Amino acid sequence: MAIDKFELDVDDLLESFEELDDPRSDTNRKHPLSSVLMIAVMGVLAGNGGPTGIAIWALEKAEWLMSILDLPHGIPRKDVYRRVLIALDPEPFQRCFHTWVENLTQAARQSTGVERPILSVDGKTVRRSHDRAKGLKALHAVSVWAGDYGLTLAQTACEEKSNEITAIPEALKLVNCEGAIITIDAMGCQKEIATQIIEQGGDYVLALKPNHEKLHQAVKDYVDAQLDDDFQSVPARKHITEETAHGRQERRMYVQMPVPEEIRTQHEWTGLKTIGVAMLTTVKNGKTTSDVRYFITSLGMGVKLLARAVRGHWAIENSCHRVLDMVFREDESRIRQQRIRESFAWLNKFTLSLLKQHPDKQSIAMKRRRCSWNEEFLWEVITGSAT
Repeated sequence: MAIDKFELDVDDLLESFEELDDPRSDTNRKHPLSSVLMIAVMGVLAGNGGPTGIAIWALEKAEWLMSILDLPHGIPRKDVYRRVLIALDPEPFQRCFHTWVENLTQAARQSTGVERPILSVDGKTVRRSHDRAKGLKALHAVSVWAGDYGLTLAQTACEEKSNEITAIPEALKLVNCEGAIITIDAMGCQKEIATQIIEQGGDYVLALKPNHEKLHQAVKDYVDAQLDDDFQSVPARKHITEETAHGRQERRMYVQMPVPEEIRTQHEWTGLKTIGVAMLTTVKNGKTTSDVRYFITSLGMGVKLLARAVRGHWAIENSCHRVLDMVFREDESRIRQQRIRESFAWLNKFTLSLLKQHPDKQSIAMKRRRCSWNEEFLWEVITGSAT
């Protein structure tokens, strides 16, 4: 994915942090905030998961860093990164990356040609970030992932999965939803969230499970009734895909139908136009399993678009969360201070996005190693200057 049309120089990058208030005391403040944060971003790109690793890496790269950043008193020690990231409020810290993310999004849109991206909203727990002695629960953060572009667009933290209902609207407020298709699992299938998505100019595909008992049952009963004549009595559309990989055969059938009037009037969801069902049949080692999932959507009829949205939702799990655990070792992080662990969770997601934009076909793990070894490659990733 080429992003050279949106190259950034060091001044552009440092401007990202200009609106961020420096939380440190003026007394004995030696290192500019923008330089400290730039080193933190670079250090995470280079494979470091905490202040100590960032500080050691920066000392190894001291000559180069001092040639590109304002560092009048040399390379900061580890306590500087720690104090800064503890003192910073994670929400404005994330907002200061907004222009940077917008540049990446525009570049990715031009490169991929995808004008209606699937924005998957889902939560992830950093499992070892709890501190029982201090009553601190593990960090759970809701993210908005643009799988078509390989970008995390926003993150909002909450203490546990049950708080996702309040965290999702806050995450969506940070994102330009105009023209996008927002996919959310059953936890976020809420009338207020659907209304917010429509008001922000997007469309929604929301998964239904028994936590919405009446609506889920109404949709299930309607779909089951249409199965009797294979959907011939309603203006349904079907799309079937078949795949063989990793020793298993998968057959997916997607069906989309206009929402029946009795469901529309009884449940009154903003923008609700169609209902969908995804039926998965898997054969592995001679054993057949099946799964059926139901959806409500604001999309008009167009079953291939629905299928793309349903499949695209899982990109946040496979292409984002899994990589954060396997490559960034996020689940193993023992950072337990509330603000700093949230800031590192954002830095992990943001630097993963940067790495995915670099056109080199190597793995994310290898790209991080190269960022650690090679200043030129690291600068290409940071600035989008690769050709």
